[in-house]
Amino acid sequence: MPALTINGNTTTLDVPDDMPLLWALRDVAGLTGTKFGCGVAMCGACTVHLDGQPIRSCVTPVSSAVGKKIVTIEAIGNDPVGAKVQDAWRQIDVVQCGYCQSGQIMSATALLQSTPTPSDSDIDNAMAGNICRCGTYGRIRKAIKIAASK
Repeated sequence: MPALTINGNTTTLDVPDDMPLLWALRDVAGLTGTKFGCGVAMCGACTVHLDGQPIRSCVTPVSSAVGKKIVTIEAIGNDPVGAKVQDAWRQIDVVQCGYCQSGQIMSATALLQSTPTPSDSDIDNAMAGNICRCGTYGRIRKAIKIAASK
């Protein structure tokens, strides 16, 4: 049974080592903010941070997360940058249907943690793997710029 550090808490989950982290988080740990989208790491809905880096939890086995810090959308607001991103998202009403937004916020937060004043190109590169069926890309870009300016 792997012990995982999720949102600052260490917990032992009774799951196989090869289970995708997404299902361990959602179905076992009860953290349902991380979404299943495509299952092949192409859409970004399942993005979480692993030791500060955005990863696709749908293709990451639990064994890869042992001994590392996992942060999900449920705790990203505890990070000062994550809180700014969430505030900017609310400020300009980025969300339409909302399904992809937890992954979008996780990717945007990782971008601003590594590049506090991103260019349009930086934003495009960091967010390229996150798909929004509602097409809120313009609002996402604007929210990232607002969060960067705070």
